[in-house]
Amino acid sequence: MVADVEKGKTVPAGGDLAAKINHLKKEKNAIILAHYYQVPEIQDIADFVGDSLQLSQKAAETGAGVIVFAGVHFMAETAKILSPDKKVLLPDLEAGCSLADSCPPVDFKRFIDAHPGYRVVSYINCSAAVKTLSDVICTSSNAKTIVESFPRDEKLIFAPDKNLGSYINGQTGRNMVLWDGSCHVHNQLSDERVIQLKAENPDAKLIAHPECRGPVLALADFIGSTAALLEYTKKDTHQRYIVATEGGIVHQMQKASPGKEFIVVPSDETCSCNDCPFMKMNTLEKLYLCLKNETPEILLDRDVIERARLPIVRMLEISKAANLIR
Repeated sequence: MVADVEKGKTVPAGGDLAAKINHLKKEKNAIILAHYYQVPEIQDIADFVGDSLQLSQKAAETGAGVIVFAGVHFMAETAKILSPDKKVLLPDLEAGCSLADSCPPVDFKRFIDAHPGYRVVSYINCSAAVKTLSDVICTSSNAKTIVESFPRDEKLIFAPDKNLGSYINGQTGRNMVLWDGSCHVHNQLSDERVIQLKAENPDAKLIAHPECRGPVLALADFIGSTAALLEYTKKDTHQRYIVATEGGIVHQMQKASPGKEFIVVPSDETCSCNDCPFMKMNTLEKLYLCLKNETPEILLDRDVIERARLPIVRMLEISKAANLIR
């Protein structure tokens, strides 16, 4: 056994850990949902790996009594909102999100009040409290569809990601008012470094997440959500890719296309990676203890759940109508 000093508990060593997790999962009628940015060993043990839209769907559909959400706090909150009668667990309660944190609910309410007559489209990467202030939620997969579901003359606020909002403005010809928030993982990627990588790898395609800054997106051969980037590399005939998003997705890319090469745009000059520190807070050991002890649990007030659920359900309805989900 390996000691978990912080929690004063122990976890099985080596390969026993995965076996114990699988046993507990069956015993407790639990499902493990993991985001593409999780560490490889969590992705490999999860029942389902996906991006935020796919995980939202699975959270709503699952018949399991316990949802272990290997992701960050706002994702687990979303699962609880969609499945209020289920127990939702997060391996590390401190696994937050820089983008969600960039939009404090009190400040956002003040921002909305300063724009009377505007409807609010909020990216799913926000807190439950911000979702209660929103008319509809979107993800990077369906943001364009969600925005275009409004009449062209509708006044819109887009929050919290200014980069995604700016990209969607360009895609739709809208002039949404943007909240000044960003994901530090994507926002820190420099166009200078991307240009250097493209020069060093002229045979590689640049694929980028729309949370990246405009100059990076302008250089990209393909722009899409995490799931879209993965799908693109599966179907495209190129053999080498420069990947401008969180490095966790490369695990799935390599599994799906073992003969291809993926070069992650690094966050700085000291490494060849671009990891979200919050996503990487979840470990296999924490997942085991979380499932064993059924804690930390995500708890939300019923009123918050009911008000936050409405814009999420609206997103799912629009996406289904547009054949983005089945």
